[in-house]
Amino acid sequence: MKKSIIVLIAILLSGYYSGYAQLSEAQEKAIDSLFLEWNTPNHPGGVFAINQGGKRVYSKAFGLASLEYLVPNTTGTRFNIASISKQFTAMAIVKLHLEGKLSIDADIREYLPELPDFGEKVTCRHMLHHTSGLRSLHAMLGLAGWRGDDTRTNEDLFRYVLNQKDLNFKPGDEYMYCNTGYILMAIIVERLTGENFADWMTAEIFEPLGLNDTYVEDRYNRIVANNATSYYRRGDEFIRSVEYWGYTGSGNIHSSADDLLKWYRYYYKAPEGWQEAFKMMQTTDPFNDGKPNNYAFGVNVREFLGEKSISHGGSIGGFRSYAVTFPEKETEVVVITNFSSSGSGTKANQAISILFDKPLPERQPRPEQEDKKPYMLTDAEMKAIAGDYWSTELETIYRFYMADGKLFISHNRFGEFEIEAIDRNNLRPIDSGIRKIEVIRDRKGKVTGMLFTNSRVRNLKFVKLSITLP
Repeated sequence: MKKSIIVLIAILLSGYYSGYAQLSEAQEKAIDSLFLEWNTPNHPGGVFAINQGGKRVYSKAFGLASLEYLVPNTTGTRFNIASISKQFTAMAIVKLHLEGKLSIDADIREYLPELPDFGEKVTCRHMLHHTSGLRSLHAMLGLAGWRGDDTRTNEDLFRYVLNQKDLNFKPGDEYMYCNTGYILMAIIVERLTGENFADWMTAEIFEPLGLNDTYVEDRYNRIVANNATSYYRRGDEFIRSVEYWGYTGSGNIHSSADDLLKWYRYYYKAPEGWQEAFKMMQTTDPFNDGKPNNYAFGVNVREFLGEKSISHGGSIGGFRSYAVTFPEKETEVVVITNFSSSGSGTKANQAISILFDKPLPERQPRPEQEDKKPYMLTDAEMKAIAGDYWSTELETIYRFYMADGKLFISHNRFGEFEIEAIDRNNLRPIDSGIRKIEVIRDRKGKVTGMLFTNSRVRNLKFVKLSITLP
C-alpha cells in the first residue's frame, strides 16, 4: 500500500515538473531569484508565468493576495490588469468592424452624435492608436480638482468629454497615450449592441475564447472570489489602495496569468474564426507625415532583444501588470502583481533576458539639462496676473495671488503651489502636476486668461474673471 502511494506521488511529481523541462535548472533559479522579495513575510506579491510552444515552462505565485487575512497568491489568483485591458476593448471594436456593424475609419460622431465638433475627423482607428488628439480625462479630472480616490464612472468621464473645446493636436499627427478614446469605444459598443459593455464582453469575447477567469469590473465595490487586494508601499509599510475606479474600456478588466498566456498566444495561434481579428489587432499605421507608430490596436508591436514582440503594461491603484508574446519564438511572458513598487515590467525584461540568454540593452544616460535661472516677476507683473480664472471644460476655478513677494496658485481641492516664472508669459507651479501655464494677453498687454498644460492635456484655456470671488 505504502509502495503504491509512493509510486503515485512520483508519477504526479514527474507530471508536475514535466512542464518545466524547457528551462534549465540555472534558468529557473535565476528567475526565482528575481522574486525573492515578494516571498518575504507579510508582503504582497503576484504571479509570474512563461509559456513556450504552447506549454507552461514556469508558473509560480509569490507573496500575499491579502495582507489583512494573510491569504497567499496562487497561480490562479485574479488581478486587475489595468491598461492591458485596452486590447480587449480593441478586439470588441475589431469584431464589430469585421461584422459590418461599425467602421473604424468613420467619424466617431456617427456613433456618439452629441460629442463636440472639433473641426477635425476623429475615428476609432485614431483612438486605437492613441493618435486622436483627445485630451486625457484623468489628467483633466486632476486639473478639475478631483482627488485620486474619488469614485469615477464612464458617465462621469463622458460628461467631461462633452465639455471639451479643443484637441491636443490634429488627429494622426502625434502619439499621446490617452484613456479617453478607449472609454469612448466602450460606450460605442454599448450604443451599437444595446447591451452592457461588461456583459457583452463576457458573451462575445471571453467565453468564446475560453477566458474563464476574465471579466470586466464595472462595479468597483462588487465582491468576486479569488481576487487579490492591491497595496501601495509607503516607506517601510504597505497601505491598502482604495478602489475608486468604476470606468471601463481603458482598464478594469480582471484576469489570471493562465488566461493572459492563452490570450497572447492567440496573436499567432488564434482559434478557428478569430484569425482575421487577431491579425487586424496587430495593425500599425504611420502618422500623417509618414513616420512609423509602433502602437497597434491596444498593444505595442516592436522588437525586443532582436525578436518581434507584442506587449502591453498596466497600472491602477497598487496593481501592476505586464504581458508580452514573441510570436517567432512561440513564447509568452506574464507578470501580474498587487503592489505598486513591484517593478513588474523590469522583472519581466530580466526574466526574458535569462530565457533568451541575451543581455538587456544598457540604458542611455539622459543628457544633462542646463540649469536656467528663473525669471523674476516684478510686483506689477504679479499684480497683473493675480485673480480668478475659470475653465468651462473643467467647470472649475484657479486663483492666482501674491504673498510675501511671491506668486502662488491655488485650487479648493487641488491645493496651493508657489509659481516659478520661466519668463513673463510662461509659468511653472513648483511640485505640481501642471507642467506649464502660458499667460494670455490682449493687444494692449492686459492679462485675459491662461493656457494650462500637463502630461496629457495641452493648452486648456482658463478665462480671467472680471471680479475676484470671495
